[in-house]
Amino acid sequence: MDFVTLANEQLSLTLSPMGAEMQALTTRDGREWLWDGNPEFWTGRAPVLFPMVGRAPEDQVRIEGRSFGMGQHGFARRSLFEVMKADQDSCRFALVDSAPTRQVYPFAFRLVVEYRLDGNAVAVTAEVSNRDERPMPFGFGFHPAFRWPLPGAAGKKHLVRLDNRGEPAMRRLEGGLVKPEVLASPFRDGEVELEHAMFDADAMVFPQGAGAGARLVGGETTVHVRWENLPNFALWSKPGEAPFVCLEPWHGTAVELGGSDALEERPYGMVLEAGGVMRFGMRIELVG
Repeated sequence: MDFVTLANEQLSLTLSPMGAEMQALTTRDGREWLWDGNPEFWTGRAPVLFPMVGRAPEDQVRIEGRSFGMGQHGFARRSLFEVMKADQDSCRFALVDSAPTRQVYPFAFRLVVEYRLDGNAVAVTAEVSNRDERPMPFGFGFHPAFRWPLPGAAGKKHLVRLDNRGEPAMRRLEGGLVKPEVLASPFRDGEVELEHAMFDADAMVFPQGAGAGARLVGGETTVHVRWENLPNFALWSKPGEAPFVCLEPWHGTAVELGGSDALEERPYGMVLEAGGVMRFGMRIELVG
């Protein structure tokens, strides 16, 4: 399995066919912005989440009355994608159904993930196609992890600032499932100062109201993440002062405690008609 490296005058991006996942994002001055997957904390870097986001009760999903085992965030992140096309500043990956995927997700599907460099930004698009003859339930999300502190911002406070300046209500997790309590927003006028203790109780999940973009700000250094067709948002870092933070736009969340294990009934999930196509987008811009 060979990594793919894209480059322009401002950025270098390394990608893995395993999970179609970003591995490194480096500016021309040699600074690295993406988390490096240190197994002491978390081996992920920026997984693509499909065909579900979050956890299922006892890691089991029910599809058309049958029960299937499915781990947290689905199987795409641990699947080998085909490199469809790669050139200097773009790459397209594809994952299609196979005998192993149909054992856990009995649908004919195609997931295409494309990365493109655009100046000081990375544009990511994902396209889910239902190639089956019946409706296909699924969820989708991005899970990029950035260094905390950001490069050049050691010792400076770090903020997450929502583009819409909203104050969305928060939900917490228990055993990977969404707790029923709706909590007050940690955002004030769209900003929250990050502290490691925030993640002692796992991710901060914002099912509604976070808008379509957020900035991770450390001093004069900023990562601006914008997204399309992804109404849910979460912030996560591994408890124990891990040196990264994830800004995660999703379409779909984990099941509520005591909720249904049916895939089509997962909160904010989608059901794609036979022959249908749905697209999602994310843009990561580096400043500073």
